[in-house]
Amino acid sequence: MHDIEPFFNWRHMYTAEEDQRSPFFGRTYSEFEFSQTVYNYYIHPQWDEFGSRTLYLKIIYADYELQFVVIELIGEWNDAIENDIMTLKRDVIDHLFKEGITKYILVGENVLNFHSGDRDYYQEWFEEVTDENGWIVLLNLPEASQYDFRKKKINYYIELMEILNWRTYKPEDLFKLIDERINKRLE
Repeated sequence: MHDIEPFFNWRHMYTAEEDQRSPFFGRTYSEFEFSQTVYNYYIHPQWDEFGSRTLYLKIIYADYELQFVVIELIGEWNDAIENDIMTLKRDVIDHLFKEGITKYILVGENVLNFHSGDRDYYQEWFEEVTDENGWIVLLNLPEASQYDFRKKKINYYIELMEILNWRTYKPEDLFKLIDERINKRLE
């Protein structure tokens, strides 16, 4: 797992640690000191810790004019024991929402497991963004975790979507593709 880095091909356009509006502004990273773990496996030091013991993230792009953010996730999303959605919502999403972000693209291909808990924070997040004509999309979540999302009906709040070659898009083009799909679904 230590070889899995957050997507870095957009770093010439955006870095969360240099963005004064980001909850991770001012963070510094080591390329050599591995200290964070998932399942006792070290993960790459570029991932950001946000209060969960099993789930880490990286804001890989934010556009405040178009009001969207792309967040890549790694680890175990555990709402049953850790209440990861509460921590994510309170410590990251609420901060971004106050900065005007209403459209969230979560990349979930490195989410190893999902354990559901309460749906209250999902509902709260969904209601906040839809009041602002926003949405939440989770890209490329593994099939087993998608099953658990659907079983708990969390896909009502977070749209599950597959875009296998998302890394080949520019951030604005990825956003426009997802926004068009969401708008077509709503029509």
